[in-house]
Amino acid sequence: MSHKLVIIPTYNEIENIEKVVRNIFSQPVNFDILVVDDSSLDKTWALVQKLQEEFKGRLHLEIRKSKSGLGKAYLHGFHWALERSYDYIFEMDADFSHNPNDLIRLYNTCLKDGFDMSIGSRYITGVNVINWPMKRVLLSWLASKYVKIITGLPIEDTTAGFICYHRKVLEDMDLNKIKFVGYAFQIEMKFKAFKKGFKIKEIPVIFTDRTKGKSKMSTGIIKEAVFGVMSLKLKSLLGKN
Repeated sequence: MSHKLVIIPTYNEIENIEKVVRNIFSQPVNFDILVVDDSSLDKTWALVQKLQEEFKGRLHLEIRKSKSGLGKAYLHGFHWALERSYDYIFEMDADFSHNPNDLIRLYNTCLKDGFDMSIGSRYITGVNVINWPMKRVLLSWLASKYVKIITGLPIEDTTAGFICYHRKVLEDMDLNKIKFVGYAFQIEMKFKAFKKGFKIKEIPVIFTDRTKGKSKMSTGIIKEAVFGVMSLKLKSLLGKN
């Protein structure tokens, strides 16, 4: 078993999942993969089961009963990983917005450079986003600035979802108390890691919008992020984080 696990949440990603799995397994460094599927209607989970025959012991699958949010899927994966001997645990999208080639850079930032958590950042060296309309780029960039101002997080890409955690970061958090499920989940995880004093490093990556499948973005997810940030900061001031 590799000591590195890439967690990939899926819901209706049958057009992307095989390609991303094969790409990760073709890397010169060995990674295991855990797909956390929310009972995809397109049967993404069935394709993963077929691939498991080829990648025995390296490709794992957890099927949840229903779609209940990105954050819940990652938390399921974190618990699964911590019950096993993984030292480095990654978050990654299934749609190639995150380049599998960057996994090694995230890993080396923790392993070789001594950081507890590394973030694939769209904004640490300007704006590195491909195929997004300017309106969406501006909204995302301004959202990260808003989060920095409210929370004091020294992170440029606060909603980034391409991350490597050393297991001690997740072990030291009470994962059962993580509240949010959308983009606010990503903010909450970074905020709590920062407040606990873990060493966090952003590395520049190029984010490419999906070309296959549908985005899971919704108005509710955006509202959760906007108001969730204020809630996080208030709880921190009151000593509840």
